Amino acid sequence: MDNETSLREEILQKIEVKSNLEQKIFDNTFNVLLQLKEILHEMSSEIDNDLKGRDKRIKIEYRDRGKFEAQLQIAGDTLIFSMHTNVFRFNREHLIWQNSYVANEQLNGYCGIINIYNFLSDSFKYNRNGDEGYLIGRIFVNRDNHYCVEGKRQLHYKHSDFGSRTIDREALINIVEMALCYTIEFDLLVPQYDSIKIVSVDQLNTKIENSKMQTGKRLGYKFNSDDI
Repeated sequence: MDNETSLREEILQKIEVKSNLEQKIFDNTFNVLLQLKEILHEMSSEIDNDLKGRDKRIKIEYRDRGKFEAQLQIAGDTLIFSMHTNVFRFNREHLIWQNSYVANEQLNGYCGIINIYNFLSDSFKYNRNGDEGYLIGRIFVNRDNHYCVEGKRQLHYKHSDFGSRTIDREALINIVEMALCYTIEFDLLVPQYDSIKIVSVDQLNTKIENSKMQTGKRLGYKFNSDDI
């Protein structure tokens, strides 16, 4: 009976610890998303003002896509910032475990995630539901509001820095600006000839009627996490 009682108590303690941890991380990550939404809204207005007097066809637009998503359209590109509602732990092979901040306290390795996706603006404009977007970065936020970023080029932060800085407005502005710079330079490439040399009648009719021929910035090319 004592063994059953001690085991039950252990279960209750683990539930309490894990639930409190996950709720704290969720709250931190959600607050970061709210800050991101404010920054994206402000940035869209600022960039729009800076572009006044130039080509009027260039469209800058912010859109709140619901509780856990935000969208920023910059001309032909659209960035989607999407918060996952679950909390994750880095896998054992991840470089983050070489950081003493995580290695010495495993609970610091649990994080919420905000993913940054790059889509073509025309994919939304013409309802091309088969078009692909690409993950260009993701923001990790833990219980202490410490953060790290994994992504393309300058979006990638050193894992050794995790635990040394708290995410704030200045950091988020920097992340958004780097994401924009990368997106603008991330070009739409001509698909490989062999990948589109055969088209069915249905595909062609679908393209004509709904403009849904699948398109993506790297259509026909393998996209790896270490691409430069």
